[in-house]
Amino acid sequence: MNANDKKELKIRTDTGEYERYALKTHFVKAGESYIDLVEKYVLPYYEQGDILSSSEKIIALCQNRIVKREDIHVSAVAGFLSKFASHPSHGIGVGEAIKMQFAIDQVGLPKVLYAAAASAVTKLFGKKGVFYEIVGQEVSGLDGFYDHVWEEYRDIGILLPENPEKVCNEIYERFGISMILVDANDIGQEILGKSSDITLNDAELVQIIRDNPAGQGRQCTPFILIRKVS
Repeated sequence: MNANDKKELKIRTDTGEYERYALKTHFVKAGESYIDLVEKYVLPYYEQGDILSSSEKIIALCQNRIVKREDIHVSAVAGFLSKFASHPSHGIGVGEAIKMQFAIDQVGLPKVLYAAAASAVTKLFGKKGVFYEIVGQEVSGLDGFYDHVWEEYRDIGILLPENPEKVCNEIYERFGISMILVDANDIGQEILGKSSDITLNDAELVQIIRDNPAGQGRQCTPFILIRKVS
């Protein structure tokens, strides 16, 4: 086991020093079993006291939490609004018409218009991210619909996983492995869920993965084993 390329194995935090081991898997497709994945790729390397950090994308794929491009009908309004949105480098944003349409489908056009107006105003004062604060996590968490990393994701969008806490507790009850489910990239990290045995709070957990040890390229390392060393 090693760290991902260009990522440090060890990291020092307020709660101690940790090693983060990247566990390589096959390319996971929709409908696979996350139980089987943990059993195959994590269990052989797990040591008592480790914490498993899992990418939210892999769990969502296993849950079939996907939307297809062909099922989203982009309107002229979505195309117009997307022209005024930013284009993030770490994934798809509402600067892409298809995600803007997804936002409209999820929360309704009036709320999207309000969010767009509020975002335009607050950006003048240097505050970003207001649009997503208003439209909510389901919109902000949509991944996929781009092929600059994986061609297979060009025509599907990946939603956030369902019941993240339940998934983490299921893994803990099945294998005795403490688990956190994270939405992470090289820009920011968020803890979506954790098993009930974990005593570290979300801010402390984010410190451990603050450099996104799973990477966001073609590493195929959705699982990171976190091991405290001091």
